[in-house]
Amino acid sequence: MNRLLILGAGGFGQMVKETAAALGYEEIVFLDDAAKGSDVIGKCCDYLSKKEEYPTAVAAFGNNNTRLYWTDKLLEAGYQVPAIVHPSAVISPSAVLGPGCFIMQKAVVNTHTQIGRAALINSAAVVDHDSVIGYGAHVGLGGIVKSNCTIAPMNRVEPGEVIFSTRRKIEGVDSRALEDALYAFGFGPQCSYVKPFGEGHINETYAVYMPTKEGKDEPFYILQRINKNVFKEPGQVMENIFGVTEFLRDVIRMEGGDPDRETLSYIKTKSGDNYFEDDEGQPWRCSNFITDSVCYQMVERPEQFYQSACSFGHFLKQLGQYPAKSLHETIPNFHDTVKRFAAFSLALQRDVKNRARTCRPEIDFVLEREKDCGVLVSQMEQGMLPIRVTHNDTKLNNILFDAKNGNGLCIIDLDTIMPGLAANDFGDSIRFGASTAEEDEKDLDKVHFDIHLYELYVKGYLETAGDVLTLEEKKSLPWGARLMTLECGIRFLTDYLQGDVYFKTAYPEHNLVRARTQFRLVKEMEEQFAQMNDIVKQYDGVEE
Repeated sequence: MNRLLILGAGGFGQMVKETAAALGYEEIVFLDDAAKGSDVIGKCCDYLSKKEEYPTAVAAFGNNNTRLYWTDKLLEAGYQVPAIVHPSAVISPSAVLGPGCFIMQKAVVNTHTQIGRAALINSAAVVDHDSVIGYGAHVGLGGIVKSNCTIAPMNRVEPGEVIFSTRRKIEGVDSRALEDALYAFGFGPQCSYVKPFGEGHINETYAVYMPTKEGKDEPFYILQRINKNVFKEPGQVMENIFGVTEFLRDVIRMEGGDPDRETLSYIKTKSGDNYFEDDEGQPWRCSNFITDSVCYQMVERPEQFYQSACSFGHFLKQLGQYPAKSLHETIPNFHDTVKRFAAFSLALQRDVKNRARTCRPEIDFVLEREKDCGVLVSQMEQGMLPIRVTHNDTKLNNILFDAKNGNGLCIIDLDTIMPGLAANDFGDSIRFGASTAEEDEKDLDKVHFDIHLYELYVKGYLETAGDVLTLEEKKSLPWGARLMTLECGIRFLTDYLQGDVYFKTAYPEHNLVRARTQFRLVKEMEEQFAQMNDIVKQYDGVEE
């Protein structure tokens, strides 16, 4: 026979008896210190003597302290102490109900909610998803506990009261904006900690660590605050990114690859937006973290540079059918070297920080190459070079490599996805990866253009993208290397003259040092330009 012993025969005990009967208990009796009746078989202190006859028991007291006290006593004595749930209540299959808790008539307990032992969710109360009701707590008649809330043990939610979510302290969060972003994307309730991530010049980037089923903390997401001084239309940036990455997922599936590892997957906010805007008007966006991947700041082995060529060449090919002209130009004239020269000239004329006197050789270097700036722009305007979907920041450190096999895995940092020229993406890779020193190396004797790395990159790039490139595009690749390096140096020098408003700097001359490294590379490319052209001909049979 299905029997239940109830401690407490008062009003709440009688409600529990009716619920137990509806649940199929055939014999229901009470222990109570004051009540009388044929179904009251003793006092509460007699509970130990009743265990053999009634192995299942609950403590049905309206008072939180008393209910928890007797529930714990029953558990200590080895009783089976079930959760009592009225048949009219709605309980999510993912909810966790502690021993001796009560869910009364027409109450609702939603997804991933935890109800502690001896807690009481009274009639018509609602506990929304991902909330925690502590042990011995009581949500009163018609009370509402909204999502992601925590009701402390023994606390009471008054009848009809609405409890809104409260935030918990997250380790590594040092600003309200970062905290708001974590909650906007839904990570706040579970996030273990956050920490700065990466070495980018432009955006603030954090790795978001979440608990796993095994109880470990692992990075699950990458959260970035977009620099609105650089990307003035974040909505357009994110529209480009969502469009391209979702397109790539389909292409990768058709290729038989893994879209969760071979392209970034961006996450919308809880309100369904592509990004979150904080109280300071700064946008935040979030993507998945790709495990077992590594990122290199410099070419450590020639094979890495070859793999990067294959990755960026394949990226261009994968997006060959994407409508490039549908993309927003999020940074107007980003690789218009003619207009970059014009911006430099204006910064030089204004010289707002009185810095021109400190960099005359670098200024003269740029002025002597004004005509070069128009080579690719002119070919594009004449229709000789087609417009493609381009990354526009094809440095080695914008590729994730597979940590296990060393192959290029995924292209990252997609802020500058825009319509552009293949030569620009190719050239940006060369200016960064075919250098023998870091971008901000102060000792120029260490800075050289490595023609052998250039040749390795040409080989990998043409192997993967060669069949989609036109003859004129292939011929333009060496010019892309020269002009992207020159353009980058111009940008660094322009920013130096303007007072370092674009790139992050670590010291006052940082941008000037960066400009000098680029100009050293340009000079050496000019000296080896004929050989650079011959290498392209060698790997793709380009004829003049």
